[in-house]
Amino acid sequence: MRLTLTQRLALVFALLLLVCSGTSVWMQVRANTLHELEVVQGLSRDLAGHIARDSAFMDANGLKPDALRELFGQLMRVNPSVEVYLLDNQGRIVGDDAPQGHLRREQVDLAPVHRLLAGAPLPVLGDDPRSADARKVFSAAPLTVNGQPAGYLYVVLLSEAHDRLAEQGATSAALNTALWAIGLVALLCLIAGLTAFTLITRPLRRLTDTVAHFDIDAPSAPTPPSTAEPATSHDEIAVLDGTFRQMQDRLGEQWKSLTRLDQERRELVANISHDLRTPLASLHGYLETLSLKDATLTPAERRRYLAIALDQSRKVGGLAQSLLELVRLEHGFVQPVLERFSLTDLVQDIFQKFELSAESRQVHLKAHFAPSVSSVCADLGLIERVLTNLFDNALRHTPADGAIDIKLVPQGKFVEIIVSDSGPGIAPPLRDGLFLRPFNIGGARRDGGLGLRIVQRILQLHGREVRLLDVPGQGATFSFSLAVDEETASALAVRSMNLNTPSPSP
Repeated sequence: MRLTLTQRLALVFALLLLVCSGTSVWMQVRANTLHELEVVQGLSRDLAGHIARDSAFMDANGLKPDALRELFGQLMRVNPSVEVYLLDNQGRIVGDDAPQGHLRREQVDLAPVHRLLAGAPLPVLGDDPRSADARKVFSAAPLTVNGQPAGYLYVVLLSEAHDRLAEQGATSAALNTALWAIGLVALLCLIAGLTAFTLITRPLRRLTDTVAHFDIDAPSAPTPPSTAEPATSHDEIAVLDGTFRQMQDRLGEQWKSLTRLDQERRELVANISHDLRTPLASLHGYLETLSLKDATLTPAERRRYLAIALDQSRKVGGLAQSLLELVRLEHGFVQPVLERFSLTDLVQDIFQKFELSAESRQVHLKAHFAPSVSSVCADLGLIERVLTNLFDNALRHTPADGAIDIKLVPQGKFVEIIVSDSGPGIAPPLRDGLFLRPFNIGGARRDGGLGLRIVQRILQLHGREVRLLDVPGQGATFSFSLAVDEETASALAVRSMNLNTPSPSP
């Protein structure tokens, strides 16, 4: 049968209490017996000496057996609790008044006799001639004849009659009172212990119930104020309860995050599939048209179909390249190689790259550099990829006669880069998850989702993050910062590698 923790604790406590009570009873009985023996032996310690000084059973020729037996009989009738024996120098019993067949020993060990005569602490137990193995308190005195040792007078202070009377009377009133007191204390301790175990294990039972009903999909219940414990509490169960609730909240947050990421991954896969299906269908259609109507197409139509097919092929290739690059970034296959370079030179290179495209779309490229902009420490190729993606998105969504503006603003150990355009911007409902999936502007597909996600991941590798700013009068405005000195850049990159989380921008 399985028992609860409270029941097991109560059972173990009851067993320990029973053992302790039994030990206390045994020690109480033992102490009471030893005290009684000490008192009896202390009062009668010189009894044998007083008897030995009586010369009625001794003369110059030695012991007188008849007088000795008569004296022993008189003593035992006067004091039934004593038994008198005469021992020789080796401890053999040479005289007694015991009834026929009551003697169980022929010799008494003299070592206790010598200890008693030497003044050893009481009680000193010696052999009982009327028992094969019992030991009792005694009184002893040496006997001499003509100045020579003649043996010992050995008086057992607790006779057979005393033992029979003690057995009939069980224990003394004081001992009975002590035993009742021990039993009462044990009962009270048992009740107090069971109550204490119930109170102590109540929080543990509540925690067990909470764990048993834990559901990661259900919202976690708030911690009741009565059970809230401070962080410095010394109550281990309360600390465990608080730790579990923190773990419950953290697991809930992580589960929600995983659910959100899984949903975003599904949306990303669906969006990428849609983006691939459109150019692939167009590419397949034009190639199929060229194959079926090759004989009837004019050279101009053939060139137009081929140009469209090549354009769709480039779109598919660019999307596949972006996907491959994103996979390499998100799975740690790309690590930044830090070096110092000039941001102004890099911006000029970006302007040259997009100059022809901007002119064809009638979009103006503008740059605003603060005086003495410092060089930065980062991966030149990856940062060039960040600016390229931001300019590419801005160029495709800026109307004619619009402008794309880039600003470099020093901020202590960092240089902030701000890229803005004069397009329609991004509506607030579309900003959630902006850097995690493609998005729409005005119901039309904006092909910047993958590019912005690549931008975010590259900056995370540098320990930075990209932000979307809300600037009145402008379209989409993106901002990020880069470290000026190599030490700061290295520390941010290492921190990003260890935590896999972006550091906040200054």
